[in-house]
Amino acid sequence: METIQIFDTTLRDGEQAPGYAMNLDEKVRMALQLETLGVDIMEAGFAAASEGDFASVKAIADVVKTSTVCSLARALEKDIVRSSEAIKGAARSRIHTFIATSDLHLKYKLHISRTDCLKQIRQAVACARKYCEDVEFSAEDASRTNVDFLCRAYETAIAAGATVINIPDTVGYSTPEEFGAIVSSVMNRVKGIEKVTVSTHCHDDLGLAVANSFAGIRAGARQVECTICAIGERAGNAALEEIVMGLCTRKDIYGGLATRIRTEEIARTAHLLSTITGVRIAPGKAIVGRNAFVHESGIHQHGVLSKAETYEIMTPESVGIKQTELVLGKHSGQHALETRLKDLGYDLDSKGLAEVFAAFKALADRKKQITNRDLAALAESRVAAKNSSAKEWKLDSFVVNSGNHMSATAQITLVKGKKRVQEAAIGSGPIYAAFRAVEKIIRHRFILEDYRIEAVTERRDALGEVMVKISDSKGTYRGRGVSTDVIEGSILALLVAVNRMLEAKK
Repeated sequence: METIQIFDTTLRDGEQAPGYAMNLDEKVRMALQLETLGVDIMEAGFAAASEGDFASVKAIADVVKTSTVCSLARALEKDIVRSSEAIKGAARSRIHTFIATSDLHLKYKLHISRTDCLKQIRQAVACARKYCEDVEFSAEDASRTNVDFLCRAYETAIAAGATVINIPDTVGYSTPEEFGAIVSSVMNRVKGIEKVTVSTHCHDDLGLAVANSFAGIRAGARQVECTICAIGERAGNAALEEIVMGLCTRKDIYGGLATRIRTEEIARTAHLLSTITGVRIAPGKAIVGRNAFVHESGIHQHGVLSKAETYEIMTPESVGIKQTELVLGKHSGQHALETRLKDLGYDLDSKGLAEVFAAFKALADRKKQITNRDLAALAESRVAAKNSSAKEWKLDSFVVNSGNHMSATAQITLVKGKKRVQEAAIGSGPIYAAFRAVEKIIRHRFILEDYRIEAVTERRDALGEVMVKISDSKGTYRGRGVSTDVIEGSILALLVAVNRMLEAKK
């Protein structure tokens, strides 16, 4: 069976989407899950973009063993050298170099001629081959490039040593019929095309990224560039989960094609991305949304109960969603908790398990029923705590007073190592007062850019999940906290963001 290679760019193109920025630890954690998912290639970042990007690409290259680790580079020697330095520790590596080829980009962005463009392609690919045997070349804005010149660009790249040529619909302008025709032209007209893998990279500005990717596959492409949950620049990229499950589900059309993706890891990967970034998955998102396998209509429910295939074209289990959710309570033991956490993708050491179990018992005293979403929130809090250090601020205690005829006051005590500091502040509300008290303790001004609170589960005793985004002159920082007390959850979320801000200040 012929294989479609999955090139995941969640950590590069996906992370460029507003709200999806990740720190180094989060990128490494996401990369390891992408490896577990089974992606063939992961684009770990743009090594030349910044010191932070270089560090994250290098860290990922050092730990990922089975997937190819790739770094993006402009068609410039300095970018290519930087990429080679970042990925040199990888078991499998790739340099992905690109330059725009459309007349629009050549004239108004690059200010070069077609001849200059071909020269730069030749030099860049040849340079990349000095450092890496696996070199991918992308013609940016390929879907708006003159087809004759596009073919010349790819012939130049192949002659210089490219092993993969990528056809991007950079601005999501193309339609399936048109994009399929472009791929067909490249497959039939480019000299040496049989020596390389042809790839697609489609954006979703017109909502056609997945459809265009499938059109490219039918025309002969054997690599698809995509992201988890379709995240990416502007409207996003083609969704990995939709591409993979489309191939799995429609074997009648794509019967001779398969991927190496472990589909039962899809939901876990999507939810990890949501947890790390704090961006919720849309309920109606295909494959991984909360409503993807929910049936409310009586007619649909009757059909599914009689035979699932009446209204489900794939099983929830095939993408890693377990439909049976047993509720744990205060009488549940540590073994039951450990088993459930492993089902959710958390394999904690004995110390971590003991800490989560203690938090679980404390929560069980406040809640009658604890669900998988509660447990995931508790486990994530443990992951955050494990990554913290003695040099970070932690919450010791808080007291808040508020009412409809008085200003809110908050008294906060924070600890950092052996240091213990207490401050009080007044605000228009209890959370604002608490945040002002924290600001006084850390002695560093910040702006609250975004604040969101959501109930993890239903009912009055729900565990609340708070997402906070703050900024200072150097950047933007996110934090996440969970508690049955929304004020405590808010302070915990703020402290995660504050510690990241103070770390960046060093």
